[in-house]
Amino acid sequence: MEKSILYDTTLRDGMQGENIFFSSEDKVKIARRLDEAGIHYIEGGWPGSNPGAQHFFEMAKDMEFKNAKIAAFGSTRRQGKPVDKDANIQALLDSQAPVITIFGKSWDLHVESIMQNTKKENLAMIKESIAYLLSHGREVFYDAEHFFDGYKANPDYALKTLEAAVEGGTKCLILCDTNGGSLPCEIDTITRKTIEYFRSDLQVKKNSLSDLIFGIHTHNDCAMAVANSITAVHAGVTMVQGTINGYGERCGNADLTSIIPILALKMGRDCISNENLEKLQNLSRFISETANVPPVNSRAFVGKSAFAHKGGVHVSAIMKNPRAYEHISPELVGNKRRVIVSEQAGKSNIEYKAKELGVDLDKNGVAGHQIATSIKELEDYGFEFDAAEGSLKLIMEKLTDQFVPHFELESFRVVIEKDKERPCYSHAMIKIRVGNKTEITSAEGDGPVSALDNALRKALATMFPKINDMHLVDFKVRVIDGMDGTDAKVRVLIESRDENNIFSTIGVSEDIIEASWQALADSFQYKLSLDNKNKAK
Repeated sequence: MEKSILYDTTLRDGMQGENIFFSSEDKVKIARRLDEAGIHYIEGGWPGSNPGAQHFFEMAKDMEFKNAKIAAFGSTRRQGKPVDKDANIQALLDSQAPVITIFGKSWDLHVESIMQNTKKENLAMIKESIAYLLSHGREVFYDAEHFFDGYKANPDYALKTLEAAVEGGTKCLILCDTNGGSLPCEIDTITRKTIEYFRSDLQVKKNSLSDLIFGIHTHNDCAMAVANSITAVHAGVTMVQGTINGYGERCGNADLTSIIPILALKMGRDCISNENLEKLQNLSRFISETANVPPVNSRAFVGKSAFAHKGGVHVSAIMKNPRAYEHISPELVGNKRRVIVSEQAGKSNIEYKAKELGVDLDKNGVAGHQIATSIKELEDYGFEFDAAEGSLKLIMEKLTDQFVPHFELESFRVVIEKDKERPCYSHAMIKIRVGNKTEITSAEGDGPVSALDNALRKALATMFPKINDMHLVDFKVRVIDGMDGTDAKVRVLIESRDENNIFSTIGVSEDIIEASWQALADSFQYKLSLDNKNKAK
């Protein structure tokens, strides 16, 4: 089985993406998770470029890693400057990272027009920098920046830059599609020609290249980063660089959450254990949450929708054999199969979803098609249950006469006050009935929904103390049809979580407070039903 080496650059290249930021402490947590997931190399940043990167390496030097080595990233020495006097080179050594990845220019356009350098000096910068770093006992990788564009413009010189790196002593050449503009057919041709060039008898004899390996580093400007990385592996490269979730500058980098399962499951490469592969979705979500960037539901393999089925024909088929509409088992990457109930749903969707949510359709003789009809009517009104499975479960229980409310609303009143001295101020008074007992409470909040949430929580906490484990984590309002202006219906989606679960609920009304109450009340009802279920176990 051929081996593929995984090199993660989320903590450096990924941070160059718009709205992506990790503190030094965040980077330490991410590095631990990457190590636990079986990544071989973790690039921690450019220690010569900013204090945050230097701080990370100070913390990382005392950390123990089971699978990964930490790499520091930087450039070759500056033109016209002795390598032993170059501050950036010295910062790479001072980082104490066991691995150093340096980049140099492979495209003569950059050498002459951007750097205003000579081709000869550029080659010397590459060779001398690598030799100097190796002389200090570090493992050194060479990133050939803009290699594919450089090869297309001047193949002889692009190859000479790689030769300079090999003469400097590196055992790993990473071919970079830095502008992200190359196509898979170009990646394949250029990668094969480059590897063949260095495997030729002359080069092997000249440079002792028996243990030289190649890597690939691609960007996603043509939406080809993953395809180009996989193509390069097929063409002979061993190391694959990328970021978790494809974070990176402009359109991003190659997404390791797609590359890893493709290598392991589709190409049979030795790169990650089955146990670590199952951690992939959790790793993706952890880094997404740490970056404070919403996860992309449609992301391949690890996205919430990657194994979601909505059409009735699809659902009917996967109930018989999941392979009919799934290219792999979702559990292999830590994901799960989801069946979505919506206006496109059929009887099969309802039956599958009811079983998944623990609703017994046979209990009161309500047929799946009757529930499907009712849900389609609600969705026609504006509900969207594929985004609110908590409310869907409650609706199914109501339609089958299995719903037992933990509380019932008698009334609520919300007062919003504003004066010139301070921002809006909200106060809610709520009256609910729990069994034969009536509770009347009031609370303040930063807004009307916050005030209602606080009042309801206060009313329920004495009887259901675990209600305080639940927290609202997201609140979305969508105008369903803007043609009616301020009289338009709105859809409110609330996402809540407790120690073990994340769940979403929904409300729809012409009144935003009413819609918010529906979603809020459902979130509390669903949470209490989960607690009852856990008690029963």
